[in-house]
Amino acid sequence: MRNFRMILEYDGTDYCGWQRQKNGVSVQQVLEEIIGLIANEKVTVIGSGRTDAGVHALNQVASFKSNTRLPAEILFRGLNGLLPGAIVVKELEEVAAEFHAQHDVKSKVYVYRICNKRLRPALERNYFWFIHHPLALSLMEQAARYLIGRHDFSCFCATGSNVKDRTRTVTDISFNKGEDGLLEITVEAQGFLKYMVRNIVGTLVEIGQGKRLPEEMKKIIDSRDRDIAGITAPARGLYLKEVRY
Repeated sequence: MRNFRMILEYDGTDYCGWQRQKNGVSVQQVLEEIIGLIANEKVTVIGSGRTDAGVHALNQVASFKSNTRLPAEILFRGLNGLLPGAIVVKELEEVAAEFHAQHDVKSKVYVYRICNKRLRPALERNYFWFIHHPLALSLMEQAARYLIGRHDFSCFCATGSNVKDRTRTVTDISFNKGEDGLLEITVEAQGFLKYMVRNIVGTLVEIGQGKRLPEEMKKIIDSRDRDIAGITAPARGLYLKEVRY
């Protein structure tokens, strides 16, 4: 049995997320079906983590085991030849048997993109959150400082989540706004809760709009109450940027 590691890029617009689900086609399902066709056996593809419906990936990492004798280069070419246009394998290599795409993760980096200018662009509208009122970036940066460190992030966890331990460590948050009005908010953590980045971004946007004060972020975190935090940012602006091992 051989072990393979992949780095993937995908447009999540038309998928129900990474994980196989009954209510739609997932990225995992597409990969498993095509790899199974090439390798002539059933395979299970393990991702570094789940991305939700509509969320994109720049560098998702996944692994799978197979008895195939095909060289990694042939698998690489075959996959990219059969995959739909919204999914591409950027790298594929054979790795040590003990490598596990999910269990070996040390941290993940997500980036959220906001188009913040007066006129709504028609192109690429599925790849950012459009906000036409100017955001006070300095206030958002002040609020973000409260997020750094190890906290119970229940206030930013999706309602109805059955995860019991909601303590996570956020190691870095940075902001970058270009002249084209595209604002990128990058968040790195050892792990994330469901909708955590999108709920953080929604809260930061409300602070940037002047609806909340930056120091309210500490009260929100301490409350551990989802109803106290801000709105959930749209999935279309979120990207899994990097997985670190």
